[in-house]
Amino acid sequence: MASISVRTIDAATAVKAAQAAEEKAKEIGIAVCIAVYDSSSQLKAYLRMDGAPMLARDIAEDKAHTSASFRSPTHGLFDWISKDPPLMAGITQYPRFIVFGGGYPIVEDGELIGSIGISGGHYSQDMECCKAGLAAIGCGAE
Repeated sequence: MASISVRTIDAATAVKAAQAAEEKAKEIGIAVCIAVYDSSSQLKAYLRMDGAPMLARDIAEDKAHTSASFRSPTHGLFDWISKDPPLMAGITQYPRFIVFGGGYPIVEDGELIGSIGISGGHYSQDMECCKAGLAAIGCGAE
């Protein structure tokens, strides 16, 4: 029988990333939703700060899903699709596809183990919070 082993983020690490991102959000004065996904793009940890916009919940999850799916930060995807009209016309029809900042893959030893998505501030603020979450667990922002 053929099988593969898949590495994934554990719950304690996912929570640690979310809590560090929350602290950064407090520091810069915004209320956000934070979604941490495992390597299978399933929700592993979620945190909604008091006062975070309701729509931010879905957007945070979609950012995490997109960054895991493409193993790329969401802010880099617009440049990729904008130069290819057929791709842009097609992929933007997918309702969970996000092309602005605030979603990052979580990579350990070159392998995708999860992703983090944050929404609630301007996308540049969401990116700051993601980077704080990644730094707290010893992962850099790709």
